Amino acid sequence: MADFMGFLGLLILFVVLAFVAGFLGFGLLAGIAGLIVKILFFVFLVFLVVWVVRFFLGGRRHTS
Repeated sequence: MADFMGFLGLLILFVVLAFVAGFLGFGLLAGIAGLIVKILFFVFLVFLVVWVVRFFLGGRRHTS
């Protein structure tokens, strides 16, 4: 779960950076930050799908 929070934090950071850079007129920086956001978003989705599949197919462990 810590991996998801790390990716989510980076995603939010770059989204904010892209908006601020775009607002201030730094088009190239906003474009690069936007590209990084797209890449991180899809990496986050892949990790999320893998985690959900492992959760449902792995079953729950019972401890005695």
